[in-house]
Amino acid sequence: MLKSMKQKFAGGRKTPTSTASGSNSKEDSREERPPARPGSAGSSTVVASGSSRPPPVLTRQPSNAPARDSKPPLPELSDSQLRLHFADQLPSFRDVPSSEKQSLFVRKLHLCSFTFDFSDQGKDVREKEMKRQTLLELVEYVNTGTGKFTESVAEDVVLMLSNNLFRSLPPTKSGEHDSLDPDEEEPTLEPAWPHLQIVYEFLLRYVVSNDTDAKSAKKHIDQHFVVRLLELFDSEDPRERDYLKTILHRIYGKFMVHRPFIRKAINNVFYRFIFETEHHNGVAELLEILGSIINGFALPLKEEHKMFLQRALMPLHKPKCVGMYHQQLAYCVTQFVEKDPKLAEPVLQALLKYWPVTNSQKEVIFLGELEEILELTQAQDFAKIMSVLFRQVARCLNSSHFQVAERTLFLWNNEYIVNLIAQHRTAVLPSVFPALELNARSHWNPAVHGLTCNVRKMFQEMDPALYEECRRHFEDDQAKQHLVHERRQQQWQRIEDAARRSEYSRRHA
Repeated sequence: MLKSMKQKFAGGRKTPTSTASGSNSKEDSREERPPARPGSAGSSTVVASGSSRPPPVLTRQPSNAPARDSKPPLPELSDSQLRLHFADQLPSFRDVPSSEKQSLFVRKLHLCSFTFDFSDQGKDVREKEMKRQTLLELVEYVNTGTGKFTESVAEDVVLMLSNNLFRSLPPTKSGEHDSLDPDEEEPTLEPAWPHLQIVYEFLLRYVVSNDTDAKSAKKHIDQHFVVRLLELFDSEDPRERDYLKTILHRIYGKFMVHRPFIRKAINNVFYRFIFETEHHNGVAELLEILGSIINGFALPLKEEHKMFLQRALMPLHKPKCVGMYHQQLAYCVTQFVEKDPKLAEPVLQALLKYWPVTNSQKEVIFLGELEEILELTQAQDFAKIMSVLFRQVARCLNSSHFQVAERTLFLWNNEYIVNLIAQHRTAVLPSVFPALELNARSHWNPAVHGLTCNVRKMFQEMDPALYEECRRHFEDDQAKQHLVHERRQQQWQRIEDAARRSEYSRRHA
């Protein structure tokens, strides 16, 4: 009887076995779920016959296989979370298997998303050093191999970059922006630079990496990101502006969809600087980027680019602090004229429009740029502008500031400009002859006097008849002016005599 009962019991177990084999897909789907808690509704499985079936065995994934949804969520940037994240040191990339490195990469990005107050150097010393070391590890990690900057980590990368870089800049130390000399004034250095430098290096690696696809990354490196980067150009720290210059240039080169917007955003920075604040620390760096961009413009130039020259670049000659960025500005302007020589006339007209009246140092700068533009000017364009141009040159020749007069006379040391003048000497010499004669007769500086005599001799040898004619006209004009001056003095003398007689009559009336 016992043997028959065992056979019957064994036969009764065949049914649930066959049932389980017919539902392998359902059981496989359950293996991804966590085991049910004891006492819960899902803690046991009951078949239709009413007998209890053991719970399915959960297959454990091997340690080197990445688990689904293993990416950590974005952190909450609060003080409590900061203490929690910095409680323990994260492992090094060398200490984890390859399958877990990307997950560790994200965790380290989240750790570095927290920022610290560097105004108090003695605060959070351990956490600051931990973050610095982690940032160095991140840069080293992305420098080795490929496949680091995937689409799945782009959000985490931009979160870390935004939280560290995008901040309010401190106000400038002095309100006298015009009188600041960049060579003498010590800039205010960013106290958080030990962290920021590595963050900028990481951003540069992210932008130039072959893993970063411009089509997908533009969702994160968007227009708002570009505008925030441009705001940082006003930083007083030259190290930060240098990194920003390189990074923005790389973004312009890689994200072609952003190119028109970047040019327009830079225009807006210039407009605000020219017409509102007249102070911005990063104009030179922005112009340096534009110099490279202009160099790559295709010919013929678009109307948009010509408008940019007239509305943004040329008005940059107006602020008093133009000396701080004039070298980069002159390069941009000459790039336009070199690509399209017909632009020389409107450029020279704009330069004369903003010509300084009382700022001698600024005049010297303008004269240097004038020489560079004239070297690129064609004879037909020179003829259109020469009359008004050399009236201004004549005023500079008679400047009492010897550097202005000397720099003006140096124009005649340029062989190309002398050739242009020789071709149009009948219009140029009458404009400058009076200034040359007055300098030769009465200028106080010996160097200016000597250079003036050399230029006079050059004109005399160039066309003796014209020179003699201009000399006669000058003498006649001087005589007329002397006669007018004498008549004016005589008139004033009669007025003074009449006033004395009137005063005498009033007193003795």
